[in-house]
Amino acid sequence: MATNLAATRDPDQELLNAYLRVRGLSEHLAARLSPEDQVVQTMPDVSPTKWHLAHVTWFFERFVLGPKLPGYRVFDERWHYLFNSYYYTVGEMYARPQRGLLSRPTVAEILEFRAYVDDAMQRLLWESGDDDPDLASLVTLGLNHEQQHQELLLTDIKHVLWTNPLGPAYDDALATPPAGSVPPLAFVEQEGRETRIGADGQGFAFDNETPRHAVRLRPHALANRLVTNAEYREFIADGGYRDPALWLADGWAQLQAEGWDRPLYWSQDGAEEFTLGGWRALQPDAPVCHVSFYEADAFARWAGARLPEEAEWEAAAARQPVAGNLLETGWLHPAPVKDADSGLAQLFGDVWEWTGSPYMPYPGFEPLDGSLGEYNGKFMCNQMTVRGASCLTSTDHVRASYRSFFYPQQRWQMLGFRLARDVC
Repeated sequence: MATNLAATRDPDQELLNAYLRVRGLSEHLAARLSPEDQVVQTMPDVSPTKWHLAHVTWFFERFVLGPKLPGYRVFDERWHYLFNSYYYTVGEMYARPQRGLLSRPTVAEILEFRAYVDDAMQRLLWESGDDDPDLASLVTLGLNHEQQHQELLLTDIKHVLWTNPLGPAYDDALATPPAGSVPPLAFVEQEGRETRIGADGQGFAFDNETPRHAVRLRPHALANRLVTNAEYREFIADGGYRDPALWLADGWAQLQAEGWDRPLYWSQDGAEEFTLGGWRALQPDAPVCHVSFYEADAFARWAGARLPEEAEWEAAAARQPVAGNLLETGWLHPAPVKDADSGLAQLFGDVWEWTGSPYMPYPGFEPLDGSLGEYNGKFMCNQMTVRGASCLTSTDHVRASYRSFFYPQQRWQMLGFRLARDVC
């Protein structure tokens, strides 16, 4: 059985409390699923729920308990091969596209693994968690890593359930996000200036957010909100998926190969979309979601605009508090904006926003030492940067400098966009 993580909380143990909270949330998110749900893999990008639960646990065992807890005994040496993801410096791993073939270990055995590691982590953190800076750094990285996999757990199970002809819901009781008074699309001018982007040293940041550095912004304008489903319907109705002049060459090839004619999870007639609450009526004023970079770029060209550069996005977002439709709202779906009185709305939450910036290292970037240097740096090629977080991201996981990244053809994540324009 899994450890009752809430039972050992102590207000004087800040790091331990954070550990208990994050680890408990993973099991809470998975608890709605049957064991049968948790073993399915519907495409190479999707991992089974039980694999997520095991992999994040392996991370703590391999990178924290092994080096930091004297006498720690690994739960099962054979599992190192199964639940390593891409850390080649610590050994080979089971092929990602075949994770759905693993009927063993069972979900119950993985929960036992989690309980075993959690017990050891609690002992370690109780004894030295707040007194060992290196330990605190490793655990904080591990918790942020687990929060990333919590979001993946939800997006992956959404694809699994959508693939099922029965269209089962992750949670039938999910509330539909309330309608908002969506303002007309407008562009808010941003001055040309020199500014600095990247992690400011206040709190946790991944290595790909460093170093903080100067950038020069040209005068530009950012859309006051995200592009909506209704606006994307207009693009479709106007032949947006049939006009090669709107598309990058690779995007047009992808469209033809995959038969794209609408966002992922939309019904053929565009009246419904599949959500974590099952099939529901498409909300016209909600942000469009589950579109690739190629689709976002084509829409922007059709609209006489472009996608924001990531420096433009961060410079604007750094001026606003982190607030929005994030995991804690409980909707698990993008919501119509309530207002845009602040000028720029929906910068945080709802959908990850495609930018026009390739995912590349910042000037002077240095990855973490050792195996953890594989976390981000080696993926800085052939992917595009996304910003802002989504409705499946925990609030305390978000900051203006946060960079995530996806291949331009990927759509199964909560991916949307806002528009930008140059200002002469």
